[in-house]
Amino acid sequence: MFPLLPFPSSSELILFALVLSRVAGMFAALPVFGGRRLPLRIRVVAVMAITMSCFPILSLKPPEMPGDVFMLGVLALREVMVGLSLSLVAQVLFSAVEYSGQIIGMQMGFTISSIIDPSSGSQVQVMSVMQSLLATLMFLSLNVHHVFIRTILESFQVIPLGVWRLDGEMIRFFTNVTSDVFILGVRLAAPVMVALLLTSVALGIMARSFPQMNIFMISFPLNIGIGFIVLGMTLPIFFHVLEVAFGTVKGQIETLFSLMIRGG
Repeated sequence: MFPLLPFPSSSELILFALVLSRVAGMFAALPVFGGRRLPLRIRVVAVMAITMSCFPILSLKPPEMPGDVFMLGVLALREVMVGLSLSLVAQVLFSAVEYSGQIIGMQMGFTISSIIDPSSGSQVQVMSVMQSLLATLMFLSLNVHHVFIRTILESFQVIPLGVWRLDGEMIRFFTNVTSDVFILGVRLAAPVMVALLLTSVALGIMARSFPQMNIFMISFPLNIGIGFIVLGMTLPIFFHVLEVAFGTVKGQIETLFSLMIRGG
């Protein structure tokens, strides 16, 4: 038989696989690093590098080793769900940014136009892609990705291997976090929404005052121009709202830690 180098026993190999599953689960849904934006080879190398760097310094308590392959797969799936649960906090913020882009694009008349989003591989509106790119720059400039790298190490100290459970309190937490998508999305799109609403009111008044004027043809370039002008002028507000939202990530992760400990 081949030796399990560098693992002295099969239990060490299983322990490494569980750590790898948790790290892979987090990177699978983490913004910027997850999705299709990075090639699969780079993601695999990053996950393996982080796992091999963290594994020697972790003092892990081995869980009850499963007796068959099926139970081993269930145990690995639990670790993947731990990583997905932790990265969901950041994924919700990017979903809110994309939602705000859809609202702005619809108001500006970009409903028909769509392009391929490199992170998801699906067709989305142009404004959603632009807003997501701005959020990505903010995510990296504020070093929020460092928070999640530290969270990987902290999760093994706080959450033992194989204790992930989905109870009522976690479901309520995920429901509240998901509902913030609509609130944050509207807050990000509010300046452009208000400006274009006032523009529509002004065009409606002009249509009643000058029936001969073709308001329908005027509204398209006017909405696009005003939308871009207001969006450019309110970029500091956009970044400020995002900065506040990214600042709550650490607190939400700590809340999720406490819920997982209580559930475990």
